Amino acid sequence: MKVTLTLIKREFLAYFRSPVAYVFLTVFLVAATGLPWFLGGFFESNDAGLRPFFIFLPWVFLFLVPAVGMRLWSEEKRSGTWELLFTLPVSTWQAVTGKFLAGWAFVSLAVLLTFTMPVTIAYLGTPDWGPVFSGYLGAVLMAGAFLGICSAVSALTKNQVISFVVSVIICLALVLLGWSAFNELMLALNLPVWLVDTLANFSFVTHFEGMIAGLIRLRDVVFFLSLMLFALCLNVLVLER
Repeated sequence: MKVTLTLIKREFLAYFRSPVAYVFLTVFLVAATGLPWFLGGFFESNDAGLRPFFIFLPWVFLFLVPAVGMRLWSEEKRSGTWELLFTLPVSTWQAVTGKFLAGWAFVSLAVLLTFTMPVTIAYLGTPDWGPVFSGYLGAVLMAGAFLGICSAVSALTKNQVISFVVSVIICLALVLLGWSAFNELMLALNLPVWLVDTLANFSFVTHFEGMIAGLIRLRDVVFFLSLMLFALCLNVLVLER
């Protein structure tokens, strides 16, 4: 446990030793808070809620979380430091968990820095804080699921660009499966309804929408946590091979 905590602290602080972290935080905050205002009609909706903000988050995560996850193992492999890492008294599982939790903490920090959005709706009206809380909880869990996939993909290659592109493609599929327009397209192709519904249950959007509405359902929390665990197990298997 002590080794894992040390690794988490080392990896988390490493983000802030380069300008990349500050660029990521700036781009994320501009995209996450700007899109609801300019494309989501946030001000014109006259609704003291954060639904327009949360609706755009999966699409923001789609490009920015892989930018964080692509370096987790690809950079270690490219520079050869991953072999040095495993000469230390640390197991593969501890290394994978430590690097993932550090990355998750960094992305979660970026999400929490959007606190100006709930402050704004509190100033403009009287918001229902239940959906705001559940929406932020869902956003943090969804970010972890995105990052878990990106971490597993990063372990497959030493090329960060390949890691980024493959991660975006996989995450895009998991976003589109829950998008209503995409589901309608699949139904138009005469796919069985049960198949479309089954595929939709594997989407980030399907399980995030309930949390946006203020519902913290066990199945949604379990989905995100299970996806993270599956990705971490896959990550360990890849590294141990």
